[in-house]
Amino acid sequence: MSAAGSAALGPPACPYESGGSATLSLDNHAGLAPDPAGDPGAGRSRLKSLLPIATRYSLTSCGPVSISGAHFLISLMALRALSRTDFGVLSFLLAIVPLALSISGALVGASASRIASPALAEAPLASHLKVSLLFSIAIGIVVFGLLQASNPDILANAMLAAYAGLMTLRWFARNVGYVLRAPMRVTISDIVYASTLVAVFGVLFTLHGLSSIHAAEAMLLAALAGLAAFGKEYLPHVFRPARTGSLAAFWPVWRDLARWSVLGVCLTELTVNAHVYLVTFLFGPSAFALLAAGSLLMRPSILVLAALPDRERTEIARRIRAGNHAGALKAVKEFRTAAGAVWFGTVILAGAILMVFPNLILKHGYDERQMLVVLAFWVAITAVRVVRTPESVLLQAAGAFQKLAGASLWSSMASLALTLGLALTLGPIASLGGILIGDLVLAGRIFSLSRAWKRAHG
Repeated sequence: MSAAGSAALGPPACPYESGGSATLSLDNHAGLAPDPAGDPGAGRSRLKSLLPIATRYSLTSCGPVSISGAHFLISLMALRALSRTDFGVLSFLLAIVPLALSISGALVGASASRIASPALAEAPLASHLKVSLLFSIAIGIVVFGLLQASNPDILANAMLAAYAGLMTLRWFARNVGYVLRAPMRVTISDIVYASTLVAVFGVLFTLHGLSSIHAAEAMLLAALAGLAAFGKEYLPHVFRPARTGSLAAFWPVWRDLARWSVLGVCLTELTVNAHVYLVTFLFGPSAFALLAAGSLLMRPSILVLAALPDRERTEIARRIRAGNHAGALKAVKEFRTAAGAVWFGTVILAGAILMVFPNLILKHGYDERQMLVVLAFWVAITAVRVVRTPESVLLQAAGAFQKLAGASLWSSMASLALTLGLALTLGPIASLGGILIGDLVLAGRIFSLSRAWKRAHG
C-alpha cells in the first residue's frame, strides 16, 4: 500500500480551495491489485497469482466484516439489556438503514463509479455531494416518521434518525474513496465506526446503563466518528459542497442512469426485505424481534454482500470501459468466490456458536425451534444472494440499470404477494418463505440478462 493509499480523500492542497478546473485525485495504484489480464507474471505459481486477489478482497472485506461484528455484538447486548419491543425497534433500524445506503449508492454512488477515474473533477463531485446531502436529510426525516409510528420515544427516534442520515452521508464518502482509489481510508472509517460503537455499547452494558436512549446516543456518536475518519480534506465538503457543481447539472445523471438504478434498488428491497416492513407493521416490533434475532448469525455474510459491490462495481466498470471484457468476467468470478468464502465461514461460525454457546442467541423467551427455522431460512436466502450478486454488479457496471429494474419488478411483486400471504396465513416466520422465492425469481432473471451480455461481448 502506497502512502497515498492511506491518505485522506484528497491531496494536501484541497482542490476546493484553488481556482480553475481542479480535480480530486490520489495515487492511481493505491490499494489495487493489478489487472489479471495484463499481468506479465501470468505464468507464476497459482499461489502467487491468488495473493493480489486475496489482498484486495481482504482489504475490501475488512471494514464491512468489522461493522458486521460490531452490529452482532451490540445486538447481543441489546438482546439482553433492552425489552423485546426496544430490541425490535433497534433491529428495524438496522434493517432500514441499509436500504438508505443502497439508494444512496444507486442515486450518486453508481454514477460516481461509472466515472471510474482516479481524478474526479470538482464540479461533478460537488453536484453529487449536494444530492447526497439533500438525500441524507430526507432519509433522516423518513426514518424519524417510521420510528415515530411504532415507538413513542421522540428523543431516541430523533437521534436514531440523525444516525441514519449521517450513515447515508458516510456511505457516499465510501464510494468517493473507491473512485479515488483510496480503499485504506474507507477501511479506516469502517473500523473507527465499528470500534466506537462496540466500545460505547460495551461500557454501557458493563455498567448496566444500556437503555434505548443510551443506545441511540452510542449509535449517533459512532456514525459521527466514522464520518470524521475521512479527514479534514474531504469532510468540510460533505456539508458545504463547492459552488461549481449545481443540482441542475445532476439532471442528465438522473435521467440516463440514477432513476433506473434507484427504481431497481427499491424494487429489490421489496424482494429481499418485504418481511421487515410487513411483519413490523402487521404484528409490531416484538414479532420482528424474533426474525431479527434469528438472522444475527448470518449478518457477516449479509453485510459483506451489501458492501463489496461498491468496490467491485468500480473495478469492473474500469475494465469494461477499457474493453477488457475477459478481465471484467474474471473479476465477477473472483467476487463470487470471495463472497462464497465469507458465506461458508459465516455458516460454520453460526453452527459453532449454536453448538458451543447457544445461550448467546437463545435467551429472553425466544423459542429455540423457531430460531433454528429462521436461521435455516437465512442460510438459504444468503446462499442465493451470494450466487446472484456478482452477476448483478456486472450488469450495473455495464450500465444495464433499466433492465435490472425490470428484473426487480417481477421479483418484487412475487416476493411482496407471497410474503404478505404467508405472514397472514402462517405467521411471521413463514413470511421468510416469500423472501426466498422472490430472491430465486430475481436470481433467475439476472442470470438471463448476464448471459445475454456475455454473448454480446464474448
